[in-house]
Amino acid sequence: MFILGLTGSLGMGKSTTAKFFAEEGVPVHDADAVVHRLYEGEAAAAIEAAFPGSTRGGKVDRAKLGERVLSDPAALKRLEAIVHPLVAAARERFLAEAARSGAPVAVLDIPLLYETGGEARCDAVVVVTAPAEMQRARVFERPGMSEEKLAALTAKQLPDAEKRARADFIVDSGHGFEAARRQVREILAQVAKMPPKRN
Repeated sequence: MFILGLTGSLGMGKSTTAKFFAEEGVPVHDADAVVHRLYEGEAAAAIEAAFPGSTRGGKVDRAKLGERVLSDPAALKRLEAIVHPLVAAARERFLAEAARSGAPVAVLDIPLLYETGGEARCDAVVVVTAPAEMQRARVFERPGMSEEKLAALTAKQLPDAEKRARADFIVDSGHGFEAARRQVREILAQVAKMPPKRN
Protein backbone atom coordinates (compact mmCIF):
# COMPACT_ATOMS: atom_id res chain seq x y z
CA MET A 1 0.00 0.00 0.00
CA PHE A 2 1.30 3.44 -0.97
CA ILE A 3 1.19 5.97 1.90
CA LEU A 4 0.67 9.56 0.82
CA GLY A 5 1.31 12.33 3.34
CA LEU A 6 -0.93 15.38 3.00
CA THR A 7 0.03 18.68 4.59
CA GLY A 8 -0.20 22.42 4.14
CA SER A 9 -0.12 25.57 6.23
CA LEU A 10 -3.16 27.10 7.90
CA GLY A 11 -5.84 28.26 5.44
CA MET A 12 -4.27 26.63 2.38
CA GLY A 13 -7.19 24.29 1.64
CA LYS A 14 -5.76 21.05 3.03
CA SER A 15 -9.07 19.83 4.53
CA THR A 16 -10.88 20.40 1.23
CA THR A 17 -8.11 18.56 -0.63
CA ALA A 18 -8.41 15.65 1.84
CA LYS A 19 -12.14 15.46 0.97
CA PHE A 20 -11.23 15.23 -2.74
CA PHE A 21 -8.97 12.23 -2.01
CA ALA A 22 -11.80 10.63 0.00
CA GLU A 23 -14.21 11.26 -2.91
CA GLU A 24 -11.83 9.24 -5.11
CA GLY A 25 -12.23 6.29 -2.71
CA VAL A 26 -8.92 6.78 -0.88
CA PRO A 27 -8.98 6.13 2.90
CA VAL A 28 -7.93 9.34 4.70
CA HIS A 29 -6.58 9.54 8.26
CA ASP A 30 -7.34 13.03 9.64
CA ALA A 31 -4.91 13.69 12.51
CA ASP A 32 -6.85 16.79 13.64
CA ALA A 33 -10.13 14.85 13.81
CA VAL A 34 -8.39 12.18 15.92
CA VAL A 35 -7.17 14.88 18.33
CA HIS A 36 -10.74 16.27 18.56
CA ARG A 37 -12.05 12.80 19.45
CA LEU A 38 -9.30 12.29 22.05
CA TYR A 39 -10.11 15.68 23.61
CA GLU A 40 -13.73 14.57 23.99
CA GLY A 41 -12.86 11.24 25.59
CA GLU A 42 -9.73 9.18 26.00
CA ALA A 43 -7.22 12.01 26.63
CA ALA A 44 -9.43 14.39 28.66
CA ALA A 45 -8.60 13.04 32.16
CA ALA A 46 -4.84 13.04 31.54
CA ILE A 47 -5.01 16.58 30.11
CA GLU A 48 -7.06 17.79 33.10
CA ALA A 49 -4.46 16.25 35.46
CA ALA A 50 -1.63 18.05 33.62
CA PHE A 51 -3.55 21.31 33.11
CA PRO A 52 -6.15 21.69 35.90
CA GLY A 53 -9.22 23.65 34.79
CA SER A 54 -8.71 22.91 31.08
CA THR A 55 -11.73 20.57 30.80
CA ARG A 56 -15.44 21.00 31.27
CA GLY A 57 -17.94 18.13 31.58
CA GLY A 58 -15.27 15.53 30.81
CA LYS A 59 -14.20 17.25 27.58
CA VAL A 60 -11.21 19.47 26.87
CA ASP A 61 -12.07 23.15 26.51
CA ARG A 62 -9.85 23.90 23.49
CA ALA A 63 -9.88 27.67 24.08
CA LYS A 64 -8.75 27.31 27.72
CA LEU A 65 -6.12 24.72 26.83
CA GLY A 66 -4.91 26.92 23.95
CA GLU A 67 -4.38 29.84 26.33
CA ARG A 68 -2.17 27.60 28.50
CA VAL A 69 0.02 26.05 25.80
CA LEU A 70 0.10 28.34 22.75
CA SER A 71 2.92 30.58 23.96
CA ASP A 72 4.51 28.18 26.48
CA PRO A 73 6.85 25.67 24.79
CA ALA A 74 7.28 23.57 27.96
CA ALA A 75 3.50 23.28 28.43
CA LEU A 76 3.08 22.37 24.76
CA LYS A 77 5.68 19.59 25.17
CA ARG A 78 3.74 18.22 28.18
CA LEU A 79 0.53 18.22 26.12
CA GLU A 80 2.24 16.53 23.16
CA ALA A 81 3.61 13.80 25.45
CA ILE A 82 0.01 12.94 26.36
CA VAL A 83 -1.59 13.28 22.92
CA HIS A 84 1.05 12.12 20.41
CA PRO A 85 1.23 8.44 21.49
CA LEU A 86 -2.59 8.19 21.32
CA VAL A 87 -2.62 9.80 17.85
CA ALA A 88 0.17 7.43 16.70
CA ALA A 89 -1.82 4.40 17.91
CA ALA A 90 -4.91 5.63 16.02
CA ARG A 91 -2.81 6.16 12.87
CA GLU A 92 -1.39 2.61 13.06
CA ARG A 93 -4.92 1.17 13.47
CA PHE A 94 -6.06 3.20 10.44
CA LEU A 95 -3.14 1.97 8.26
CA ALA A 96 -3.68 -1.66 9.30
CA GLU A 97 -7.39 -1.39 8.46
CA ALA A 98 -6.68 0.29 5.09
CA ALA A 99 -4.15 -2.43 4.21
CA ARG A 100 -6.60 -5.16 5.27
CA SER A 101 -9.29 -3.67 3.03
CA GLY A 102 -6.87 -3.85 0.06
CA ALA A 103 -6.60 -0.08 -0.49
CA PRO A 104 -3.80 0.64 -3.00
CA VAL A 105 -3.28 4.14 -1.50
CA ALA A 106 -3.92 5.67 1.93
CA VAL A 107 -3.61 9.34 2.87
CA LEU A 108 -2.24 10.63 6.19
CA ASP A 109 -3.62 14.17 6.61
CA ILE A 110 -1.19 15.72 9.12
CA PRO A 111 -0.97 19.52 9.53
CA LEU A 112 2.54 19.45 11.08
CA LEU A 113 3.88 16.60 8.93
CA TYR A 114 7.34 18.05 8.22
CA GLU A 115 7.60 19.74 11.62
CA THR A 116 7.17 16.37 13.40
CA GLY A 117 9.26 14.26 10.97
CA GLY A 118 6.12 12.48 9.77
CA GLU A 119 7.27 12.42 6.15
CA ALA A 120 9.56 9.48 7.06
CA ARG A 121 6.44 7.30 7.36
CA CYS A 122 5.20 8.28 3.88
CA ASP A 123 6.11 7.18 0.36
CA ALA A 124 5.40 10.67 -1.03
CA VAL A 125 4.12 13.99 0.28
CA VAL A 126 1.43 16.28 -1.14
CA VAL A 127 1.64 19.93 -0.06
CA VAL A 128 -1.46 22.10 -0.47
CA THR A 129 -0.71 25.75 -1.18
CA ALA A 130 -2.49 28.97 -2.14
CA PRO A 131 -1.48 32.60 -2.69
CA ALA A 132 -0.62 34.40 0.59
CA GLU A 133 -3.47 36.92 0.36
CA MET A 134 -6.00 34.12 -0.22
CA GLN A 135 -4.56 32.16 2.73
CA ARG A 136 -4.90 35.21 4.97
CA ALA A 137 -8.50 35.88 3.91
CA ARG A 138 -9.46 32.23 4.60
CA VAL A 139 -7.76 32.21 8.01
CA PHE A 140 -9.59 35.34 9.15
CA GLU A 141 -12.94 33.76 8.24
CA ARG A 142 -12.38 31.36 11.16
CA PRO A 143 -14.09 32.22 14.46
CA GLY A 144 -11.82 33.65 17.17
CA MET A 145 -8.86 34.32 14.84
CA SER A 146 -6.63 37.28 15.70
CA GLU A 147 -3.25 38.58 14.51
CA GLU A 148 -1.68 37.23 17.74
CA LYS A 149 -3.21 33.78 17.35
CA LEU A 150 -2.22 33.64 13.68
CA ALA A 151 1.36 34.63 14.54
CA ALA A 152 1.57 31.95 17.26
CA LEU A 153 0.19 29.26 14.95
CA THR A 154 2.37 30.13 11.96
CA ALA A 155 5.47 30.27 14.21
CA LYS A 156 5.04 26.51 14.71
CA GLN A 157 4.81 25.81 10.97
CA LEU A 158 7.52 25.66 8.32
CA PRO A 159 7.13 28.44 5.73
CA ASP A 160 4.98 27.50 2.74
CA ALA A 161 7.93 27.96 0.34
CA GLU A 162 9.99 25.41 2.28
CA LYS A 163 7.12 22.90 2.31
CA ARG A 164 6.66 23.31 -1.44
CA ALA A 165 10.39 22.80 -2.02
CA ARG A 166 10.28 19.50 -0.09
CA ALA A 167 7.01 18.21 -1.60
CA ASP A 168 6.71 15.35 -4.09
CA PHE A 169 3.40 16.79 -5.31
CA ILE A 170 1.73 20.19 -4.96
CA VAL A 171 -1.99 20.99 -5.05
CA ASP A 172 -2.58 24.70 -5.67
CA SER A 173 -6.00 25.42 -4.16
CA GLY A 174 -5.95 29.00 -5.41
CA HIS A 175 -7.70 28.18 -8.70
CA GLY A 176 -10.96 26.78 -7.34
CA PHE A 177 -12.36 23.38 -6.41
CA GLU A 178 -12.46 21.82 -9.86
CA ALA A 179 -8.80 22.58 -10.54
CA ALA A 180 -7.81 21.13 -7.15
CA ARG A 181 -9.95 18.04 -7.81
CA ARG A 182 -8.17 17.54 -11.15
CA GLN A 183 -4.77 17.86 -9.45
CA VAL A 184 -5.79 15.18 -6.91
CA ARG A 185 -6.79 12.81 -9.74
CA GLU A 186 -3.49 13.46 -11.54
CA ILE A 187 -1.53 12.71 -8.34
CA LEU A 188 -3.40 9.42 -7.88
CA ALA A 189 -2.69 8.46 -11.51
CA GLN A 190 1.04 9.11 -10.97
CA VAL A 191 1.13 7.34 -7.60
CA ALA A 192 -0.40 4.23 -9.19
CA LYS A 193 2.83 3.87 -11.23
CA MET A 194 5.21 4.55 -8.31
CA PRO A 195 6.65 1.85 -6.02
CA PRO A 196 6.44 2.54 -2.26
CA LYS A 197 9.82 3.84 -1.02
CA ARG A 198 9.51 2.79 2.64
CA ASN A 199 11.43 -0.39 3.42
